[in-house]
Amino acid sequence: MEAAAMDVLRTTVFSRLDLLQLGYRPKQITRAVRDGTLIRLRRDHYVVADANRAVARAVRIGGRLTCISAIVLAAPEVFVFAAHRTHVQVPRAMSRLRMPDDSRTRWMRGQASEIRLHWSDATDPSSPAHMVSLHDAVREMARCLPTREVIATIDSLLHAQVMTMPQVREAFSGLPARCIALLEQVDGRAESGPETLQRLILRELPISFEPQVWIPGVGRVDFVVDGFLILECDSKAHHEGWVKQRDDRRRDLASAEQGYVTLRVLAEDLLHHPDRVASAIRGLLAARSAWSYR
Repeated sequence: MEAAAMDVLRTTVFSRLDLLQLGYRPKQITRAVRDGTLIRLRRDHYVVADANRAVARAVRIGGRLTCISAIVLAAPEVFVFAAHRTHVQVPRAMSRLRMPDDSRTRWMRGQASEIRLHWSDATDPSSPAHMVSLHDAVREMARCLPTREVIATIDSLLHAQVMTMPQVREAFSGLPARCIALLEQVDGRAESGPETLQRLILRELPISFEPQVWIPGVGRVDFVVDGFLILECDSKAHHEGWVKQRDDRRRDLASAEQGYVTLRVLAEDLLHHPDRVASAIRGLLAARSAWSYR
């Protein structure tokens, strides 16, 4: 079976009727559950033995994946800040929740800290049994996560053309004003999550800046600040190895010949130490200002 087909199978939740329509007989279903080929998560909810763990846990609890957990599954190319917790949507009237790894044990608050429950009713009834629609996932994310994380993921959804801006606006329709206000800071030109985080830092500084600038003899750079400072957002995935580092340094030389100063910021610092990045930018701008008065 092709890899894509296997991925679909691992994220599919089957009802008993689904299995019968696939050719299983009642005794075969029972036998498959006993030998571990099929796993019965809840009443009338089955998955294959090597099913996606997040999917299995969400369904066993009594819900479906939502928020960034659903976004990661639906569009793995999209940036999310962190996906350590599994976000699970459960209907408001839902009762008899179970623990994520044991359907025999009732849900106990505080005993599954890696699970984030979203008590809400999905707006798209046609969404599958294992996850809410992308529309609902984005709505939940907007209310759940910190501002900069939400904006970074929306930027990525737009840049990857997973969603359009009208679709994002529709998903945000009816949300609190604080959520809708985030859309003013969205920019689908960002090519990575760290670029979005860098842009949000720059917005808080009394400076002018331009993203995705083409400089003759250098190429396209991530940001140009106050007409002289180039900011590049470097990650291990795209800047590892001596060949790439050599190319980066030669680009820096070419830009320096034209009067630019380059600051390369690590993606991990943009994610986890934004204050330090902002301080470094302020330091360079202050030094240039002091030098210009000499």
